[in-house]
Amino acid sequence: MPAPVIVDAARTPYGKRGGVLASWHPAELLGLAQADLCKRAGIDPAEIGEIIGGCVTQAGEQAGHIVRTAWLHAGLPEETGATTIDAQCGSAQQSVHLVAAQIAAGAIDAGLACGVEAMSRVPLRANIGEGIGSPRPDSWAIDLPAQYEAADRIARRRGFTRAEIDAFGLRSQQRARAAWDAGRLDRQILPVPTADGGTMTVDEGLRETSMSALAGLRPILGDGLHTAGTASQISDGASAALLVEEGRARAIGLRPRARILAHCLVGAEPRYLLDGPVRAAERLLDRTGTTIADFDLFEVNEAFAAVPMSFARAHDVDPEKLNVNGGAIAVGHPVGSSGIRLLATIIDELERRDQTLGLVAVCAGGAMATGAVIERI
Repeated sequence: MPAPVIVDAARTPYGKRGGVLASWHPAELLGLAQADLCKRAGIDPAEIGEIIGGCVTQAGEQAGHIVRTAWLHAGLPEETGATTIDAQCGSAQQSVHLVAAQIAAGAIDAGLACGVEAMSRVPLRANIGEGIGSPRPDSWAIDLPAQYEAADRIARRRGFTRAEIDAFGLRSQQRARAAWDAGRLDRQILPVPTADGGTMTVDEGLRETSMSALAGLRPILGDGLHTAGTASQISDGASAALLVEEGRARAIGLRPRARILAHCLVGAEPRYLLDGPVRAAERLLDRTGTTIADFDLFEVNEAFAAVPMSFARAHDVDPEKLNVNGGAIAVGHPVGSSGIRLLATIIDELERRDQTLGLVAVCAGGAMATGAVIERI
């Protein structure tokens, strides 16, 4: 059976809302990630059998099959097939899963997974147009809350206090700053040219903060527990990952870095919307016969602080193994792109520590979550 391996995974720096990347059309930004990753990995783009990419808000500049538009606009081979998907915040990670499955099925020998979201230019929910109805029928009776309410429900479910949530937000910023200062995130970055002739190589979302500063922020909801300091940032960015059949990779001189031992897209409890990483891990542990103690590192997307906190409490995860280089609270969350950022982060960190096994999970709209077990080669 063909064996897919991950050869490389990287992303653009993430721009803050209205920041440096707000001037980039999302197809240009994604095309840069697609082309530059192929160049960096040392693969001829003609080898790529198919591209699968995620984008959540497929409207306006992100409509009309953005994965294909970006590929063609970047001057890449017209023969390459392309698919654009929406698995909400799990879109980029699910793109990796689908490319891996295409290789394992023998349909292609090499594929590119990717993701993009230009949230400054195409806001969330911009694809819900006027005068064409609601996504939910009038008979809808499922308790599926807005993300802010869901985050607070998760926090109350697990018994987290506002101070504990603020402490997690502070930790994310501190860990991300330390990671950047130590150069631990450099490898995952695909530089982006800027309008002034320079190059953007660092995330814009990093900010100095403290427990007292976080304590002074108003909750997103009136009686809520999360604030702007403990929620993911609205961001712009793109990402890409190259997967190749292992024998083919070695034949053309590419070094495999990791393999996916198991992956999933699961449905979660609608009432809690974002608590899906807990269930995704349960599925992955069952399918691989592993335990939490077998894992060296965990990357769980910080949509809100309560999401990785809930994952850690439910599975008794050592906080020193969880999001060790910070997360979306600090660096940002361009929703269609983030899953590959987590993948790149965990592969780089496993290599740096000379460790082997990692778990990546992303909560997603519609009460879903993506998850994968990653083994460094």
